[in-house]
Amino acid sequence: MRAAHRSVLGIAAAIEAVTGLLLLTVPHLMAKLLFAVDVSGVAIVIGRVAGIALLALGVGCWFGRRDASGGWALMAMLLYNVLVTLYLAFVALGTEFVGVLLWPAVVVHAVLTIILGSAWSKSC
Repeated sequence: MRAAHRSVLGIAAAIEAVTGLLLLTVPHLMAKLLFAVDVSGVAIVIGRVAGIALLALGVGCWFGRRDASGGWALMAMLLYNVLVTLYLAFVALGTEFVGVLLWPAVVVHAVLTIILGSAWSKSC
């Protein structure tokens, strides 16, 4: 994997790790910014579990970026970004749950999908 693609994987990993930490520590704020809703009860628990998962993905991909081809770390981050782009766009277009950061999140994930997809296609 080229150094530029390693950097993109590192940036994506850092973004997801930070997002995971935010979901873990302030799920109320993240729900408000992304979906314009107040959360309570089990929604907070689910948000924190999602935060743990994103933190794990970010940390795993951060260390996985050192692999010459990007390997599983690159594929995991690419798959995550494809799916989250599609799902967040679906939420933004088809529901009332649209906070100030939802469309920027869709755009960031779409751009990461394109860049990571390019890196993956060159590593095959």
